[in-house]
Amino acid sequence: MSGLKLFRTDTTDGGMTEVMPRLAEVEADVQGLVEAHMETLLGVTFLASEYGTGRVHGGRIDSLGLDENGSPVIVEYKRGTDAGVIHQGLFYLSWLLDHRAEFERLVRDRLGGTAASQVLWSVPRLICVAGDYTRYDVHAVHEHRRSIDLVRYRLFGSDLLALETVASVSSGTQLVHRVRPPAGAHAEADAGGTAMSELTAAVDEALLGLGDGVNRVERKTYLAYQRLRNFACVCRPQRRKLLVYLKVNPRDVDLVPGFTRDVAGLGHHGTGNLEVQLRTPKDIERAQELFRASYAAA
Repeated sequence: MSGLKLFRTDTTDGGMTEVMPRLAEVEADVQGLVEAHMETLLGVTFLASEYGTGRVHGGRIDSLGLDENGSPVIVEYKRGTDAGVIHQGLFYLSWLLDHRAEFERLVRDRLGGTAASQVLWSVPRLICVAGDYTRYDVHAVHEHRRSIDLVRYRLFGSDLLALETVASVSSGTQLVHRVRPPAGAHAEADAGGTAMSELTAAVDEALLGLGDGVNRVERKTYLAYQRLRNFACVCRPQRRKLLVYLKVNPRDVDLVPGFTRDVAGLGHHGTGNLEVQLRTPKDIERAQELFRASYAAA
């Protein structure tokens, strides 16, 4: 893996031993490992393996899934470097867009009617998991108007798996939510609406500016910011505050009433167990460390 070295400490003499990276013996080993832990590794709910595309297309999709925002996901695997993995995945992605009803039936059978009715077809995704990629692969994903993630894997020893996002591109551009002030309080609502719109835009800028490969996906009730997985969800602004949910363990944070809250086990829009309440630009500054921690964990 580019630039990554892993060492194991020796408790007997205090020395360090490098754990050498390796590829899987066969492609099926990578596929089996990811499918068994897909939600943990990719933030995707596993739906089907080796899904047949019928006689006309005559192929099999390695893995089908549904991500945290309801977007359909195709996952294709290669043991090492293979220039065809992106084109193969895009071929299956085109098939999927032509067979939406079939995919929704699959979701209904696996996850129920509610999940099937909320499939987000505006941003279907392709995730490629391979031993490595060339610079031509990285360039190619930026030329396609699709959401594509290139993920490099390495195995270390007998029990360690490393994943590295090499490139991540999102299709389309989503707009920041506009505030709709309630009727009957026009002057106050207009002022409050402008302030909340500016606050939302500032949060958007802060989250997109955390690093490369941040994609933004719009759902009806929230905006999701993701690398490979969601790391922040910004809900539609309330009248006087903006709620952001982060993938940070609330037990690792000194919770401040009125600013941060543990919402594990509580129903809310978006994903993440740490709620951050933003009312002013200063609150965004206070939240920057939490934003960075969630981004780093994604």
